[in-house]
Amino acid sequence: MLRFRLLGSSAFALLGFMAAAPAQTAAPAAASDQNLPAGVISLPPMTVTATPGIDSPATPPQSPVILKFSLPQTVESIDRKKIADTINIVDTEDAVKYLPSIFVRKRNEGDNQPTLETRTWGVNSSARSLVYVDDVPISALVSNNNTTGAPRWGMVSPEQIAGIDMLYGPFAAEYPGNSMGGVMLITTRMPDGPEVTVDQTAAVQHFNYYKTDKVFPTSNTAATVGDKQGRLTWFLSANLEDSYSQPISFITNSRAPAGTTGTISALSKVGAVADVVGAGGLLHTTMTNLVGKAAVDLTDWLRATYTVGLWDSHTQSRVQTYLYDASGNPTYGGISGFGSNTYNWQQDHLMNALSLKTDTKGNWDGEVIITRYDFLNDIQRSSAGVLTGETLKTNGYIARLDGTGWTTMDAKGIWRPAGVDGDDEVSFGVHRDQYTLDNPTYNTPNWQNSPDNGNGTYYTYGKGKTETYGLWAQDAWKFAPGFKLTFGGRAEDWRAYDGYNLSGTTAVSQPQEHAANFSPKASLSWQIDPAWVTVFSYGQAYRYPTVSELYQIVSTGSTYAVPNANLTPESVQSFELAITREIDNIKMRLSLFQKDTTNALVQQTNLINNVYTSVWENVARTRNRGVEFVFQEKDVFIPGLELSNSVTYVDSRIMSDPTFQSATGTTATGKHVPYVPDWRDTVQVTYRPNDDLAIAAAVRYSGKMYSTLDNTDTVSHVMGSFDQFLVADVHVHYQLSNYLTANAGIDNVFNEKYFEYHPFPGRTYLANLKLRF
Repeated sequence: MLRFRLLGSSAFALLGFMAAAPAQTAAPAAASDQNLPAGVISLPPMTVTATPGIDSPATPPQSPVILKFSLPQTVESIDRKKIADTINIVDTEDAVKYLPSIFVRKRNEGDNQPTLETRTWGVNSSARSLVYVDDVPISALVSNNNTTGAPRWGMVSPEQIAGIDMLYGPFAAEYPGNSMGGVMLITTRMPDGPEVTVDQTAAVQHFNYYKTDKVFPTSNTAATVGDKQGRLTWFLSANLEDSYSQPISFITNSRAPAGTTGTISALSKVGAVADVVGAGGLLHTTMTNLVGKAAVDLTDWLRATYTVGLWDSHTQSRVQTYLYDASGNPTYGGISGFGSNTYNWQQDHLMNALSLKTDTKGNWDGEVIITRYDFLNDIQRSSAGVLTGETLKTNGYIARLDGTGWTTMDAKGIWRPAGVDGDDEVSFGVHRDQYTLDNPTYNTPNWQNSPDNGNGTYYTYGKGKTETYGLWAQDAWKFAPGFKLTFGGRAEDWRAYDGYNLSGTTAVSQPQEHAANFSPKASLSWQIDPAWVTVFSYGQAYRYPTVSELYQIVSTGSTYAVPNANLTPESVQSFELAITREIDNIKMRLSLFQKDTTNALVQQTNLINNVYTSVWENVARTRNRGVEFVFQEKDVFIPGLELSNSVTYVDSRIMSDPTFQSATGTTATGKHVPYVPDWRDTVQVTYRPNDDLAIAAAVRYSGKMYSTLDNTDTVSHVMGSFDQFLVADVHVHYQLSNYLTANAGIDNVFNEKYFEYHPFPGRTYLANLKLRF
């Protein structure tokens, strides 16, 4: 019933949208807007819908110099104050979980694999969206998965965030084809003077599923220090998190092991027998993030910025058996899944970024950004299996990703022929990136206490490189009062090379792949009157296979992944018609959108011989078509009460996949595209009785989705399934003094139990104290 009430609230808001009087005028711009270029506004302290094609996200106060391009697409934003007032934030990715049509696959506090799901692409699509911090990419386009493909959120701390903008769709020529799902722009702040913050957060989760009934705590300690001294501004942040997770997986078997008790009868997501015999992936993670940023104003119009980030993570994965032998002793029952779910994982990653940016406030501006990301040390050690009782095999595997990483280089320019207040703006740029995978898995006689290369022999090995060159240009032209045409394109040249795979005694040097493409973009906006704006946008994008999709063999942990070196680029044609209305304290937007994708890259994960096995393949043609409605209102009935609601419906279809036929004869054509939910709805209510206190509640709903091409995964609430869910959160923010802030809240108030492949967290209590001076 609650789902229908949520959708009902959206329907009433839509009626209000259509019936609102057109004579009222949008709120005037703030005084600070007068110093910004035409087409750029500063954001008020609330989640807003930027007017697509007319307004661009603004540079929040105290932030670095950002080169401002006119954006031809729908933008949703959230600022620092709204994050503090409404969200139980432990990790950086928490800040975006209530944005329209956005889902962050965060499995637990301190998760090192939180991927981003956009309105037309679901999980397992990490390379179908982009995340930037001050124009520095933190997306891990080395992969398109839920593990190494997660954005490097740790390269920015929650305390650094000034604001976040979400750009929907591949309509801006500035961004590569990975923008097919959207682009997230995180803008950080820099201090005006000396400042220090100390932040302590505690979270406690109670998880109860099958025979696991435990409490899992998390502690997060953060500190920042920064200053502005003449032309030099610097900011340092440190974050230490110690977390214990609920089971990330449940261990299954096709039958109860002989001579044991405790097996729980269950099915897999496709209805096969998958009896539950224990819990796996009980993670203890200690994670440290260190980020430093220094900016020097070389002149009044030229700034150099250097950013360095170090991420260190130590994870121990342990198991819990539900089985007992005839004597009543715990046992693994000879099931190898207990061994693969037991591992130690040590990771040390380093990011460096250097940028030069101008802010001439004249006809020309530009920027150059160079980044490098290195897997300095990335070693996962796991057992090869089990013996009798609860004894693991001594021999095992050592998987390494040292040497994996990427470099990116971008040079961008902007030309305003008639100056910053003119009607024309031409932007252009060049791009290069290179992604390297080096992933040997060694055999070892002692998985816990042996050299990092084991006995020197390979169990599997996957390596290779990809490289892309890009050239783009875009013109934003206000050709008549109220009308703005934005058009351009992006040319790209991509190749994959040095591919090599080894499994057992079979070794293959993979052939080189190459593609060159041009992606046109166009957007037409019409400011009908001061309150109404309508925009039609079109964009084509090519998303090239990642080096991991092509070459990575994953043979440790709870999932086995098989690459496909013959994948071809996927191409998407995107369309969106958006109608926006803003009157006084009310903002509303209705968007109709469609994405037609050819050669869509889809990952399939199935249970084969009690091992979850993933493979990649091209699907001939898919179509994702839908509607999104966003409503926001301040001072609803009483001053200080704010309401927002976003609801999205997507009809995702596989239009053609003639090569797919399962062993049972099922086909994929006409079925739903995997990992895309049909409905999503987010409702937020915030009450601010005064400047010091904010009380917020949010409800998120996600509807049915499938994870198989033939949509045969109809069993819910089991390991590997993707369930619908309805989750409620509450949050209280209180400014105790000028220096001290307290936060408290509950995530998943009603303890909703659901799987998104993995079991997700139960009810979690959070408390936070922040000292700033």
